[in-house]
Amino acid sequence: MASGLTSEELEKENAILKQALMQAGAGAHYYASADAVREIKDDMQMPFMGNSGNHCYSMLLDFHELDCRERLNTSSYVNVVLEDEEVKAVNLGMRINIADQTTYPSSFKVHNITLNMIANLWNCPKPLDFDDYGAFPGAGTVGSTEACLLGGLCLKFRWRKWYAARHGLTEGEVRGVYPNLVISTCFQAAWEKLFRYMDVEAKFVRPSKDTFAITAEGVKAQIDEKTIGVVCILGNHYGGQYDPVWEIDEMLQQLNEEMGYQVGIHVDGASGAFIAPFQDDVPAWDFRLPTVLSISASGHKFGESVCGTGWIVWRQREGLSEHVAISVSYLGGKADSYTLNFSRPASGIFVQYYKFNRLGRNGYRALR
Repeated sequence: MASGLTSEELEKENAILKQALMQAGAGAHYYASADAVREIKDDMQMPFMGNSGNHCYSMLLDFHELDCRERLNTSSYVNVVLEDEEVKAVNLGMRINIADQTTYPSSFKVHNITLNMIANLWNCPKPLDFDDYGAFPGAGTVGSTEACLLGGLCLKFRWRKWYAARHGLTEGEVRGVYPNLVISTCFQAAWEKLFRYMDVEAKFVRPSKDTFAITAEGVKAQIDEKTIGVVCILGNHYGGQYDPVWEIDEMLQQLNEEMGYQVGIHVDGASGAFIAPFQDDVPAWDFRLPTVLSISASGHKFGESVCGTGWIVWRQREGLSEHVAISVSYLGGKADSYTLNFSRPASGIFVQYYKFNRLGRNGYRALR
């Protein structure tokens, strides 16, 4: 060997150095820090003694080095390219618990401003109670999965009141009825969570292999009086195809009138709700259609925010978002929470606000 020492002699020297460093409690190995040469006997337990910040970060970097490069990951559709100012916005938001509206009113105003931009982008009618809240019915969520779950829950609770009145059932009795939701087999994992966790039966419509989109006729065949709603996917994760929301809306209007139903649509726009508004050849798919009750989207996909950003907007509070609103008064004031999660950082909201102002409508149009 170049050093003139055998491998056994090097190991012996290294052991002596380790022992000396442990006895001194400080200092550095020729090749690494004192923390790095300390033997970790059990990585299943929290260490008894702490380490330097630099060493802790180095350990994380070692794990990260073995991962795929973020920019090569095209499977999860998450924005990973950040400008320096975006990183600053992320760091700023990490210190803000956006659930605490009374402590951080200005930060929550950023939430509402961003929410209003999205509601207007999706042509949501301005609610009569807008001035009471300063915002459209909706919320920033932890990804679009939470947004889908909230949309599905509101459809379920809305249906439950209608079904109980239709059959003269008490609240306890109607809870024993198993409702269903009509959806394409191209659904994303969020909806399987709804079916499993929220006691909703899935009634699937199999799309054509030629279009990868469901049809109004296929949806109609699955609807009965236990149907809480229809999910239309705006940009499935196989090929980005849009379900024909406009045709399904027309069918539902006729069916509801004929059967006395109130079946509405949730648009799962995880991939497409920040693309379709900037496409000139797409028919009306949003709140311009009367049976569209809610729309969800991933802010971290083509909304260009950071991972963990989602949004939901409802047509109105009455009969919809009011079903999931929780009044919180123990944080120094009174505020409504519309999310499944509570404490969460403002990072995604801050970056979404940054991106809307950074790119503008013309910038998003260029991205499509």
